[in-house]
Amino acid sequence: MRSVVIAILLLCPHTLRAAEPVKRPNIVWIVVDDMSANFSCYGEKLIQTPHVDRLAKEGTRFSKAFTTAPVCSPCRSAFITGCYQTTIGAHHHRSGRGELKIMLPGDVVPVPVLFQKAGYYTCIGGFQATGDKLGKTDYNFEWKPGMYDGNDWTGRKPGQPFFMQVQLHGGKYRGQGANKNWQARVLKELGSNTKPADVALPPYYPRDPVILQDWADYVDCCRYTDKEVGDVLARLEQEKLLDDTVIFFMTDHGISHARGKQFLYDEGTHIPFIVRGPGAAKGVVRDDLIEHIDMTATSLALAGIDVPKWMHGRDILAKSYAKRDAVFAARDRCDETIEHLRSVRTGQFKYIRNYLNERPHLQPCRYKDDKAIVQKLRELHTAKRLDDLTEKLLFAPTRPAEELYDLVTDPHEVKNLAADPKHRATLVAMRKKLADWEEKTGDMGREPETMAMYDSDMKVYLSSGKKDSTDVLQRNIDLNKKWAKEGK
Repeated sequence: MRSVVIAILLLCPHTLRAAEPVKRPNIVWIVVDDMSANFSCYGEKLIQTPHVDRLAKEGTRFSKAFTTAPVCSPCRSAFITGCYQTTIGAHHHRSGRGELKIMLPGDVVPVPVLFQKAGYYTCIGGFQATGDKLGKTDYNFEWKPGMYDGNDWTGRKPGQPFFMQVQLHGGKYRGQGANKNWQARVLKELGSNTKPADVALPPYYPRDPVILQDWADYVDCCRYTDKEVGDVLARLEQEKLLDDTVIFFMTDHGISHARGKQFLYDEGTHIPFIVRGPGAAKGVVRDDLIEHIDMTATSLALAGIDVPKWMHGRDILAKSYAKRDAVFAARDRCDETIEHLRSVRTGQFKYIRNYLNERPHLQPCRYKDDKAIVQKLRELHTAKRLDDLTEKLLFAPTRPAEELYDLVTDPHEVKNLAADPKHRATLVAMRKKLADWEEKTGDMGREPETMAMYDSDMKVYLSSGKKDSTDVLQRNIDLNKKWAKEGK
């Protein structure tokens, strides 16, 4: 009889496993600020990033991952809910911070709430969390701090699975202006600095010493981020947690530059995205299009938690997953600067709609204009020392209402095909695809932000900062109100 039982168990091992409790994986999100896919596993030749490369080698790397918002707070509002920021009213950068608040619509809740209900310990912090301070949230809606149990997984009960967000400073290390302190830190901790002369720039940025040094400092941010990723992996290994943990590595949007952060070109929207751990295939590279909000739905599914129907993100590791034929992105007001941009991207084409096309690309913006690279670009523009391409893309007084790019032949998005009769059919199809998405998802950006909400948020901005900086901000606010009144 005993031999019969053993034979049955050998032939049907699932009968034994069914009696055992299912072990749920830990979920760790590593989210990096202001960084494009400048890692060696993504083809960056200037530096080596062994720890991010290890994630890719031991997991699944997505080559065509894109954020739905190329600026921090809308992006983070989107991935923490798994919804398009334009659907939940969180599309304006740093909005809802004043007297007027933004509430999530319907049944939508931040994903930590769902993890908590499922018995997970939820936490958010930097790699080395101290005290009770939580890591970066930056959500544009009202939320309860209690949805996070702490800033590190050490506070969980024995055997309790955890959902941890590790927030890394990324591209923000290089600061706004001169980066002497950052360069010294890189030299001390990494042993060398990237040489500005070795940097390869997009064709629309001049090889000016300020621009080159800034890009070199940015690349060193990527090296330092790789080091921090290695620290996270080492800790998980030391605590014998790595084999039971799914790691997502992602940046919130691309490099902060004149055509990157805040804009819908690939420089601002294309991000690295890697999944390693139980449920993710090893050493696989996927070239299908995904959105950053897919991280949320995929995490829930891996944890055995039902993905809510209101969530736009998809489980990209599911056997039944249907690949996206397009991804979408939106940019609205950033700080005091009013804007309304939308885009749709397929494997070959990018369509951008500039709803406020009578405004220049580099609108006045205190945050952007405080950057040494933007100041240098404006200086070169004034001195008429920029080439025709840079002048056209960055300093034309107005923009075309529509932009269309063939990303296969024009990866830097410099040749606008929207007026080319040969691409008329593609233009019409992409225009319709975007319009259908705006309608289907209930894009709240179709209605301008009320001046009451704008004033509510600007009051917060004006209440902090030095007088000179505040004076600049007030001038920009007055200009934006003037342009809005004029219909620009």
